[in-house]
Amino acid sequence: MKAFYHIDGVVVGKDVVKSQFVCDLIACKGACCTIPSDFGAPLLKEEIEPISSVLSQVKELLPEQHKMIIEEEGFYETVDGELVTKSFNRRACVFVYYENDIAKCAIEKLYKAGEITVNKPVSCHLFPVRISNFGGDVLRYEKFSECKPALENGKKLGVRIFEFCKDSLVRKYGEGWYKKLSDEVNNES
Repeated sequence: MKAFYHIDGVVVGKDVVKSQFVCDLIACKGACCTIPSDFGAPLLKEEIEPISSVLSQVKELLPEQHKMIIEEEGFYETVDGELVTKSFNRRACVFVYYENDIAKCAIEKLYKAGEITVNKPVSCHLFPVRISNFGGDVLRYEKFSECKPALENGKKLGVRIFEFCKDSLVRKYGEGWYKKLSDEVNNES
């Protein structure tokens, strides 16, 4: 197995194609949305306006403390030149709401229900894949102990990270790109 896959200028780390992973929200409680940090999720500049356009609908689902942050400070900030969502209490992304004690994304809920046409930030959609930029996109698997149930679930179901993240990878790079990656990985097996 290769250490890296090069697909149309994007470098994909072997852990993204080798590791098995399927989220288990019942076990992890949506930990990816509440990882302790001063900041929330990475944002792209082009995501700010679309998210801004649906804020009034999204805020309806949020806890009061999250609404207050958005109303008083906005939903994002710039840290070391990078855009990120605000977080509540150094933990939860401001877009988190709770359903049966599981942290979920209000943007994603409305998008999946067909109530808005804006999806959650691509960095969230790609998780556990993270994009680093070293003269071009480099995709890597970001490991968190809270995701151990997802590793077990992925192994049980036989689903690799790049397969689990197909929709988000297609969203970011396109169907043709994903097919090239899938073909290269599967032809190697």
